[in-house]
Amino acid sequence: MGTGDGGRETGVALRAVGVSKRFGVVRANLGASLEVRRGEIHAVVGENGAGKSTLMRMLAGMYAPDAGLIEVEGRDVTGWSTREAIAAGVGMVHQHFMLVPTLTVAENLVLGQELTKGVQLDRAGAEAAVRSLCERTGLTVDPRRLVSDLTVGEAQRVEILKVLYRGAKILILDEPTAVLSPPEVVELWRVLRRLSSEGGTVVLITHKLDEVIEISSTITVMRAGETVGQVRTDETTPAGIARMMVGRDVRLAAEMEMDGGRGTGDGRAALRVAGLTVPSSRRPNEVDNLSFTVRAGEIFGIAGVEGNGQTELIEAIAGLRAASAGSISLGEADLAKMSVRERSAAGLSHIPEDRHRRGLVLEYSVGDNLILGLQRRFSVNGALQRERVQANATRRIREFDIRPPTPALPARALSGGNQQKVVVAREMRGREYSVLLASQPTRGVDVGAIEFIHAQLRSARDAGKAVLLVSADLVEVLALSDRVAVMYEGRFVAVLDRGEATRERVGPLMVGVETGDGGRGTGGSAEPGGEV
Repeated sequence: MGTGDGGRETGVALRAVGVSKRFGVVRANLGASLEVRRGEIHAVVGENGAGKSTLMRMLAGMYAPDAGLIEVEGRDVTGWSTREAIAAGVGMVHQHFMLVPTLTVAENLVLGQELTKGVQLDRAGAEAAVRSLCERTGLTVDPRRLVSDLTVGEAQRVEILKVLYRGAKILILDEPTAVLSPPEVVELWRVLRRLSSEGGTVVLITHKLDEVIEISSTITVMRAGETVGQVRTDETTPAGIARMMVGRDVRLAAEMEMDGGRGTGDGRAALRVAGLTVPSSRRPNEVDNLSFTVRAGEIFGIAGVEGNGQTELIEAIAGLRAASAGSISLGEADLAKMSVRERSAAGLSHIPEDRHRRGLVLEYSVGDNLILGLQRRFSVNGALQRERVQANATRRIREFDIRPPTPALPARALSGGNQQKVVVAREMRGREYSVLLASQPTRGVDVGAIEFIHAQLRSARDAGKAVLLVSADLVEVLALSDRVAVMYEGRFVAVLDRGEATRERVGPLMVGVETGDGGRGTGGSAEPGGEV
């Protein structure tokens, strides 16, 4: 562990001393400090709203601090601009990508620094420059492809290439693995270690403590806008880091894997999917003649590398995507021809994987986001009752520890993890439901909030709800599920009782490697497309 010591230089690359920043009444940082040495991979961790991203954005020139000192390579750069930061070799890759989807990879990389022939963009030159950079860094992507056609992992590579193209020697990454599959994470680590070994400096914000242990050499821990400590990675543990982050002992998901399989489902089919097919432009079908049942009082978990039809399956059930064949039933209700609103009224709740696109209206207040889809319940004669909206927001903010606790604040102003809490609070407490679709429910959420959300999912199960859980985090699936399906190329290649599902067995199935144990372990059901 702590393998980020590739760099040989020992000087200080980045230093922040006593940095404070407010946004109106919201205190983001208070006297925060950070010291990152040249050539190391340095992790910055903390709860959602701890001030990590704000501090990094000040280092990258996006914000000016209200107080404090920021130095880069020994030079006072306090309050500098993004242009000055880029010119000095500091580049930041944000949690939510900042690419133009209608442009090619090469066009995105050279945007603002275009290579031209006369007044025309030199496309051949731009593409050659990108290919050369790909060869130097080991980040492979076709410079001619449209960004809209890229996978999430490929888009992540383009974001990193974009800052490297501009000469970044200090690379700041905000939650870079939040939407990556395990193989893509391995590839990212290889690239970061290579950059570190060549003298580059990497600052990594992440909530995934196993990743912190694996990739970093030094860890800075933040809480409530302040720096509470800095430790060497090889001198701590995930539990120790979590304790510093939250201020108490936290039960991590990896410790809860054996808690799965405790559901008391009564065998009644709460959600039934039969022969569901969702068409695709990439392969014959995104979801291929899939049939399964989720029982009341169980968590049915779907494991798999992202991009194997999980998104399309959940969106088809939720009514956000059309299926070409098959049926979906919630109890006795046929959902197939219902609208999203009608499905919600029938008892379906949905935590979407993309909170920005599907879960929030970012310009709306936290209070208004907490009643999205529920406005009629808070209205009289078509007019929202603001007192009731405020009371609901105050209650949900307290229950889910949403920070800052300000109902009038736009959702855009919250950290990613606190935005996720808003969605979870609304979908799990705001509406009546019998079936919950939970897609990546803890993505971008800190360890304390993960523990809380996991408890909410178990509580829903124990109250007789049916939970269909989709997560790219295998540890999370194993920690929560009563049954585990493994999805590969639009089909279930295995459906396992929790006692049969282990990392060693499920992991190979996720990438299409058969376990060789026959039956359900490789087929997913007795017949292709049959109910399981």
